[in-house]
Formats: sequence, C-alpha cells, structure tokens
Amino acid sequence: MTTRELKRAKREAHREKTTLSIRYGIYNVLRYLLLGLLLASVVNLVFTYGFYTPKMYNIGRGNAELVEKYEILNGKIRAMDRTLDELKHRDNAVYRSLFGADTLDIPGVGLDYPDEKYASMTDDRFAPLMVDSWKFLDRVARRLYLQSVSLDELQTLAVDKEQMASAIPAIMPVDPDRLRGNIGAFGNRLHPIYHQYIMHKGIDLAGNTGDPIYATGDGYVSYVNSGGTGSVGYGRNIVVDHGFGYQTRYAHLSKTLVTTGQWVKRGELIGELGNSGGSVGPHLHYEVLRLGGNVNPINYINRDMAAAEFEQIIEKANDATIYETEFGTNMGEQGITIDN
Repeated sequence: MTTRELKRAKREAHREKTTLSIRYGIYNVLRYLLLGLLLASVVNLVFTYGFYTPKMYNIGRGNAELVEKYEILNGKIRAMDRTLDELKHRDNAVYRSLFGADTLDIPGVGLDYPDEKYASMTDDRFAPLMVDSWKFLDRVARRLYLQSVSLDELQTLAVDKEQMASAIPAIMPVDPDRLRGNIGAFGNRLHPIYHQYIMHKGIDLAGNTGDPIYATGDGYVSYVNSGGTGSVGYGRNIVVDHGFGYQTRYAHLSKTLVTTGQWVKRGELIGELGNSGGSVGPHLHYEVLRLGGNVNPINYINRDMAAAEFEQIIEKANDATIYETEFGTNMGEQGITIDN
C-alpha cells in the first residue's frame, strides 16, 4: 500500500469514527430526552390522579360552590312555592268566598314551557341541576302571575264592597208577620199540579193575595211579565239583576209594580203576592240565581233580623228617590230561563 493510500485510509477511518461519535451523542441526547419526557409524563399522571393540585382544588371548590348556590336557590324557590300555596288557599277559601267570586283560572298557566326553551343548557356538566331549577322557577313565576291577576280582581271587588253588600239578596221578600204556614223548601219535590218529582228552583212563601213583595237587594229590573195569568209557569213575575252574578225572581204575583230597566233598592215595593201561573194557592215563589244557576234562597236570608229592622229597611227604601237608567232587557243576554 502506498503512502497516499495509507493516508487516505487513516482519513476515512477518522471520519467514520467522528461520524459514529456524533451519532452516538445524538442518540444519547434523544434517549435522555425521551426518558425525561416519559418521566415527566409519569410525574404528571401521578400528580394528576394521585395528588390534589392547587388548580384542581380551585376547580373543585368552584364546582362545589356552584352546586351549593343552586341548592340555596332551589330552597328559596320552594319557600316561594309554599308561600304561594298559602296565598292560593286564602284567596280561594277566604277572599273569593267573602266576595262570592269563583276561583280564577287562566288557561295554560299551569303547563310547563316546552323543553326547547332549556335546550341551550343541555350540554353543560350541571345540565340536570340547572334545567330542573329553571323549570321550577318558571313554574313559580306563572303561579305568581296568576295570583297577581287574582289579587287585582279582588282589589276591584273590594272597592265595590259597599255596593256589593247592598246588592246581594239578604232580606225576606215578604213581611215575615204576614206569612201563613211553612216555607216550601228548595230542591226536588212532588209537584202539586204535575204530580211528579220536579226540581223546585226556589222557596214558596204563602200569604194573602195583595200582600206586598219587596226587592231583596239593590239592582235593575231585568224582566217583567205583567200579564201571566195562565195555568202553568211563573205567571206574573219579576226578575231583578243585582250585579256581581246575582239575580232574584218573584213569581205568581197578582200585580207587578215596576218596569223593565227600573232601578230598585233593597226593601222597595215591587209587586203584590198572588196566585197566577202554575199555582194552587196564593204564595210567592222566590228564587235566587248565582252565575245563572239556582241556589237555595234560605242561605241568603238574614233570619236573625228583627221585625223593627225589617220595617226600617222597607220604610227607607220606599221613601227613597228612584233613579231611572238604561238597562238591557234581552233575557238571552241575562241568561235567565223563563220556564217554571
């Protein structure tokens, strides 16, 4: 081998040795990097699942506080719901009963909103808790609205309370001292003419033909039949609309002393007792209607009223000035049935 070839071989050997050294160094660096990454990953996993890091602590505390706040909110909503239960009970059992008003109902107010309203919350981690709370809150809000409307209506009734007190039928339509025999009761009874059991829509107050008949509450005369002398039906009769859902009927009269549309006061003379229509003897057939349905008149008569007080009401009413006013006379509008 020549000297030149020998030098070239030495140079190649040196280059190969250098290359191997570099490759080995790079390999070592990569090996240590991989080991470092692996170790870091292991440490991270250990700390993540084996230790409660400050970041995880803060997240966990925030979640716990959120759940606690929702529980507090739900507690307040439940308290509001219980309060509304109490208000509803007082509204229906006390206030509306006092004013004779029916239970208020707004169609659809008791129905839940569709699920689409809460769709934006369904992807949240706390979706069940959030959706339930919002549904409960919306339900209470609708109940609160219903109660608010009801109280507004009651407030209007309270303003008219004095007028209502004068309008509701509350006295005997005849002088108690002029009554003969027992009061014919309200309800099913054997009819004296038809000889079958028929609903008796009022009470019968027997007396003498010509005995005075008085309006039992303030109101407008909404119907007068002054020529009913047939053998069946109410005969001569008068209907007074008192407002607030109340009407009274005075049937089998011998004479009517008022006209349709006339304003009458409690205790005012409106007719005379008789025997017209489907009657077998002189008496007054007296009805009280509440919201178009017949109710027992006895429940509306103040039976503890002293004779002197009754006479005072009659005297005061018939000495008062009678005011004329326009009033609808269409019986279909008044919801009154003329058949006996």
